[in-house]
Amino acid sequence: MATSASERLRRLLSLFSREDRLMILINADPDAMASAMALKRLLWRKISNTSIAHVNVISRPDNLAMIRLIKLNLLPIAKVNPQEFTHFAIIDSQPSHHEGFQGIDFDIVIDHHPPSGIKTSFVDIRPEYGAVSTMMTEYLRAAKIKPSVPLATALFYGIKTDTSNFERKVVMADVNAFQFLFRFANVQMTRRIEEAELSLDSLNFYRKALEEIRVKKHRAHVHLGAVKNSDVCVSIADFFMKVHDVVWSIVSATYQGRLVIIVRNDGFRKDAGKLLAKIFGDLGSAGGHKSMARAEIQLKNLKGIVQYKDDKALSRWLFEVLEGGI
Repeated sequence: MATSASERLRRLLSLFSREDRLMILINADPDAMASAMALKRLLWRKISNTSIAHVNVISRPDNLAMIRLIKLNLLPIAKVNPQEFTHFAIIDSQPSHHEGFQGIDFDIVIDHHPPSGIKTSFVDIRPEYGAVSTMMTEYLRAAKIKPSVPLATALFYGIKTDTSNFERKVVMADVNAFQFLFRFANVQMTRRIEEAELSLDSLNFYRKALEEIRVKKHRAHVHLGAVKNSDVCVSIADFFMKVHDVVWSIVSATYQGRLVIIVRNDGFRKDAGKLLAKIFGDLGSAGGHKSMARAEIQLKNLKGIVQYKDDKALSRWLFEVLEGGI
């Protein structure tokens, strides 16, 4: 029998006493940040302190805009002293998902990605849900908490982003949470966050992409070379999908000793996640959804396969192997 929201809330709150101090660790994106805010609100005045820390570098303009506009207080994990906390929670992820989570004894895991076999005091993993923000909205409603405008806006935006505006698979709970949050959210603020897609540093890579794009049979390819942040690949791949007649967008770059490949398509043709897993799965991590996927390969793994220090050679190789796979 399905566990009710009230029972989940009761079990969660039963873990804590007034003197406890909780650290929430996230791989920061809109859904994770909003969900961490919601957990902090659930425990407000119930425990001594709740802090939120992130394991990744936050550099995407929309994420930075969300932090600024919502006034969210986050700590980089390097500034966290584990000895100061009695409990550790991980939200919108699981310990095996990022090396930054290693060595932490989590007693709370709340996520919507497929379970990876974790066992601890409190586990709530619902892979059928489109967003963890939906799950956390259910907790708030079970606690009869009316979300503040910043919290409702963050959760509203978290659902929007993780469901791609309901273009991905969702359940009715996502729709219900979205409708509930709409009553309290500042929709104009979400638009301001969404529109913060570009930084001045990224414009040079847009120029390079427009100058060097290769299009074959409605498939756009470009290799950017070395980048300061791999998020620019995502931004440009999404941008190319707005071009009429482009049905595949493939953007790659080298970043911190890795080859990063971002793929987007219109969702009607071959599965992008399966394609990358088939081509690059033996070389690194690769996979994703039908219309969006990502691969990351340590450059050293390409030794003997391609001259990876030569951007032109790397670009040609990627074009050939991807065109052959598609």
